[in-house]
Amino acid sequence: MTDKQPSAATDSLPRSFDWAACLAAHEHWLRKVIYARVGERQAVDEVFQQVALAAVEQRAPLTDADKAPAWLHRLAVVCAARYRRKLGRGRKALAAIAEQRRHECNGHAADLLAWLSGQERQEQTRQALTRLAGRDAEVLLLKYGERWSYRQIAERLGITEKAVDTRLVRARERLRQELIRRGIVGSES
Repeated sequence: MTDKQPSAATDSLPRSFDWAACLAAHEHWLRKVIYARVGERQAVDEVFQQVALAAVEQRAPLTDADKAPAWLHRLAVVCAARYRRKLGRGRKALAAIAEQRRHECNGHAADLLAWLSGQERQEQTRQALTRLAGRDAEVLLLKYGERWSYRQIAERLGITEKAVDTRLVRARERLRQELIRRGIVGSES
């Protein structure tokens, strides 16, 4: 073997793998996964940036390029969970400040739920979708937002087509129940 012919052991994924191209190829659906998990459009860019950074800086490099989509999916789910925890801590701190402020203002507080009465059906449906578990919203957005087949979803998420089918059935039923609870659709639908 010459210096110009690398062995299979030295020609590993981290040196030759183009993460920029991989992330660009999977960015669109990864953003849908992130949105399904965090439920806020403005957060998608931030979380995707964390996913991209983590992919480039990975500590345990991938050895099989075919596993990159499933690995990126898991990475997106973890980064989204971290973001939501951080956001939750911030909301808790804001609630504590608001409570303190309410007491300082002699008990007068704005009605925070008044905006619900004016929302349209589309907004209510969007809200119902955000109330679903991340896995449920994710699979619904990939199936109906991206119009992917069961096979495409299974390949990207690293699960079987049967698991995709099961998740979709459960997610549709949970969404239907949430819409019934909100009074958007009747229970006979």
